[in-house]
Amino acid sequence: MVLVTLNPTHYNITSLVPDTMPVATVPVLILMCFLFLIWNHEETSSIPGPGYFMGIGPLISHGRFLWMGVGNACNYYNKTYGEFVRVWISGEETFIISK
Repeated sequence: MVLVTLNPTHYNITSLVPDTMPVATVPVLILMCFLFLIWNHEETSSIPGPGYFMGIGPLISHGRFLWMGVGNACNYYNKTYGEFVRVWISGEETFIISK
């Protein structure tokens, strides 16, 4: 009798989860998606430069400065975006002004 009660295959696992669980999950997921969109929304800047895109833009621009060096990365961004460019270095918004 003890072995029968301790046997995990004896219990139906789906009976432990209420039927209302999926119904309650949908509004929570919708709310989380809405908050995620609001959190990632960014005003478009009039200053040219790489986009933010959920933090990937700052990682790419910082990596480019580490990989290419300051001088070559500045030349790359000036050729790509113009004389006045907004980039991120170490997570800080940085402006490159050159002519």
